[in-house]
Amino acid sequence: MKRWGIGLLIGLGILINYFDRTNLSVAQQPISNLYHLNSAQMGIILSSFGWSYALFQIPIGALLDKIGVKWLVRVGTLIWSMATFMTAVVSGMGLLILSRVILGAAEAPAFPAASKATGYWFPVRERGLATSIFDAAAKFSNVIGTPLIAWAVFVWGWKGGFWVTGILSLFYLALYWIFYRDPKEAKLSAEEEKLLREGGAQQIGTAPGGYGKNLMFVLSQRKIWGLTLGFTAYGYSFYLFLTWLPGYLEKQMHMTILKSGWYTAGPWLIATITDLVIGGWLVDHLVKRGHDSTRVRKTILVIGMILGLAVIPAAFTQNPNAAVCWIAVALGGLAFSAPIGWSIPSLIAPRGTVGTVGSVINFFNNLMSIVAPIVTGFVVDWTGSFETAFIIAGIVLVLGILSYVLLLGKIEPIQSPFEDSETVNA
Repeated sequence: MKRWGIGLLIGLGILINYFDRTNLSVAQQPISNLYHLNSAQMGIILSSFGWSYALFQIPIGALLDKIGVKWLVRVGTLIWSMATFMTAVVSGMGLLILSRVILGAAEAPAFPAASKATGYWFPVRERGLATSIFDAAAKFSNVIGTPLIAWAVFVWGWKGGFWVTGILSLFYLALYWIFYRDPKEAKLSAEEEKLLREGGAQQIGTAPGGYGKNLMFVLSQRKIWGLTLGFTAYGYSFYLFLTWLPGYLEKQMHMTILKSGWYTAGPWLIATITDLVIGGWLVDHLVKRGHDSTRVRKTILVIGMILGLAVIPAAFTQNPNAAVCWIAVALGGLAFSAPIGWSIPSLIAPRGTVGTVGSVINFFNNLMSIVAPIVTGFVVDWTGSFETAFIIAGIVLVLGILSYVLLLGKIEPIQSPFEDSETVNA
C-alpha cells in the first residue's frame, strides 16, 4: 500500500503549491489600495505567475523525462519557498512581479511531475482516483487556504499571507525529501511490485528516438490536440475563478476580505468533493465493472465541462448567495473533468514521453493563467462588472467541449514509430 502514501504525499505538495498561487488573489484589495491599481493593472500582476509557469512547461517535460521526478521536485520546492518569502520582504511593484515570475518558474514541474509519478506508482485501474487526489488538492487548497490567508492578511497585513505559505512550503520540502522515492528505489512488497508490473504502470526510462523527435511526433497527433484544446478551455475558467473569485465577491458583491474568503471556500469545497468522488472513484469503479474505458472517461469529461457553463447564469444575478451557488455548480463540474484530463497523458503517451505530453498540455492550459486574469481585468474595467467576463468563459468552454468530442478519439496508447525502429535495430 506504499503507493497510496506516495499519492497522499503528492497531493499534499499540490495543496501547499496552490496556497502560494492564491495568496496574491486574497491580498489583491490591500495591494491595489497601496499601489493605487485599477482592475486592468491588477489583472496583469495576477497573471505574472503564469508568464514563467507556462513558458517553462515544455523544457520541464524534457527534464522530467531525462532526470526524473524526485530531484526536479526537490529543487523546484526549495526555489518556490524562497520566492514566496521574497514576495513578503520586497517593496515596489517591479520586485513584486519578479518574485511571482520566479515562483511560476519554480512551480512549473508540479503538475507534470505529479502526473508522471502517478503513472509510475499506480496501475491503470487505480489511475482515476490516484490522479484525483492531487487534482482535488488544487481545489481543496482554496477551501482551507483562502480563509487561512484571509485571516493572516487581516491580522498581519497583506505580507502575512506570504510568510505563512512560505513556512508551509519549507515544511513540505522536508517531507518530500525524506519520503519520496521512485518505485525502483522503494522497498515494495512482492504483491505491490507485481501489481505495478502487471497493471500497466508506466516504466521509468527515457523515450526511444530522443526528445526532439518525440516532441514533434506528439505534436502531430490529433488525439493530443483534442486533449490539449479541451484542457485549455477548462483552464480559462479555472484560472478566472482562482485569480478573480475573491475580487469578484469584494468588488461586485461588496464583501469584506474575511467574508469573501469564507464565501470563496464553499464552491471550492464542492469542487474538491466532485473531483474525488466523480472524477476519481466513480471513473475507476465503472472501468473495473467492465464498462468501456474510453466511453466512461469521455462521457464524464464532457458532462463536467457542460456543468461548467453554469458560469453564465452566475453573471446575471446580484444576489451573492445565488451567484455562489451557480459558481459552485460550474466549479463542481469542471473539477471532476480535470482529473480525467490529467490521467489521460499516462494512458495515451508513447513509452517514456508522459512528461513531454503532460508538459505540452500544461503549457497551453497555463497560457490561460495569463490570458484569463488579464482579459477579466480589462473587461471589468471596461464594463464595470463581471458579466461579460463570465460569458466569455462560457464561450471558451463550448469550444473545449467540441475539442473533446471531435478530436480526442479513443483513449489508448499512441504507438511511437521510434519504439518500432528501436525494436528492429535491437
